[in-house]
Amino acid sequence: MKTPKQNVEQYHLHKAHPERLQFEVYDLKDYRKRSGEKAALPHSHSYYQIIWFFNEGGVHTVDFKSYDIKKNTIFFIKKDQVHAFDQCSDINGWLIHFNESFFMHTDVDIFLKYHLFNSLQKPCYSIDNNTSEVGTSYLNLIQKELQYRDNFGSEDVIRFLLKSFLISLERLHKKNIENSITLNSNYEFQFLKFKELVEKNYAKNLSVKDYASSLSISSKTLATITKTLVYKSPSQLISLRVILEAKRLLKFTSLQINEVAFQLGFIDPSYFVKFFKRHEGISPTQYRTHLS
Repeated sequence: MKTPKQNVEQYHLHKAHPERLQFEVYDLKDYRKRSGEKAALPHSHSYYQIIWFFNEGGVHTVDFKSYDIKKNTIFFIKKDQVHAFDQCSDINGWLIHFNESFFMHTDVDIFLKYHLFNSLQKPCYSIDNNTSEVGTSYLNLIQKELQYRDNFGSEDVIRFLLKSFLISLERLHKKNIENSITLNSNYEFQFLKFKELVEKNYAKNLSVKDYASSLSISSKTLATITKTLVYKSPSQLISLRVILEAKRLLKFTSLQINEVAFQLGFIDPSYFVKFFKRHEGISPTQYRTHLS
């Protein structure tokens, strides 16, 4: 096992060129061969990534688990999530990259973000032949439009096609899950906004009251929302996000325990150790040792 780096390598899409279209589609085989060994090492992105594997075979690792690749398996890798390809570069499929600024424009986008790109649930599933045909038609249209990306309205056309593609995937996804949030009520929308705030602020040690204030609701109302929809309190959801990042830093980096604590907003590293042990049953050091 290779020694972890001080920090996980993170890649960016057109970071130095904000004027460019913040979206790209690649042939997976060509892209994987160009990426070499880098893609087989744990890494993250500041953008969203969709990986569509056409054929069965191999594995793909996301955070702490490896998933067998079946025919027409699609992975939804959210920004900052750690993942890695296996060593095989002879793979067929699509690879889609887009920055949040390209995608996040409506309430539906927020919904799609927190259902398809959800790090706390399984990050992949296989699609049926009908959905595969629909998805392929959308991606073919996107590729044609990319040839005229400087034309009037081209960015909107690509964005709408991407959203249509994701909606078709979400329709299939919803058939296979229970208690799906549907964005039919104000509770559901407020919940997704809360998740958005937690994602941006989990390392700032904000209180439930701070989050509720940002949503212009009371702490009691926020608690009612989260317990109604996911059977967890707001503080539990905040803690889960902190623990997820702590486990990433412990597994994929060589940062010292106190450095991990500081990155997560803990002024006192000993409190971080107690916090981690309370949630995971073992200390951060024991967790890291168990992984080696």
